[in-house]
Amino acid sequence: MDDIYQINVAKTEFREAYNRGDVEQLLSVFGEENIMDMSEGGPTRSDGAAREGLREHSAELFEEFSVSLAVIVGEIIVLGNTAYDFGWHEFTLMPKNGGETIRKRHRYFELWKKNSSGDWKICFFINNLDVREELLGQVSHWFLSEERAETDRGSMGS
Repeated sequence: MDDIYQINVAKTEFREAYNRGDVEQLLSVFGEENIMDMSEGGPTRSDGAAREGLREHSAELFEEFSVSLAVIVGEIIVLGNTAYDFGWHEFTLMPKNGGETIRKRHRYFELWKKNSSGDWKICFFINNLDVREELLGQVSHWFLSEERAETDRGSMGS
């Protein structure tokens, strides 16, 4: 199977883990050892501490919110048994106890390694909050699928 395709399949597992609130499925996309997590808002963690930090953070997130994740892959570059990808993660967080929906967009960079079984796993993860671009008074649009859905719902009521 093509390496880029395999990484895209793993990214689908990553997305679906968030959408289902499944901590173990999310962790299955990351390597077992020699991993580094540099997620925004947290300390730099490596190896077992990185896996445990990812476990704790995702469990807390899934406890508080129903999550919808859209993954926008900018590019995947394969270099032998190592690959990297970058892009955006658009999170829609719906509080389970009521309240306003929160939308966040993160930029990300992932380094992948092919393990001895031939599976691609994330070994290095960095993300940070994205900032909307503004040019000549126009602000970039995010969450376009939701904007279209809201427009469609509005036109149905007319």
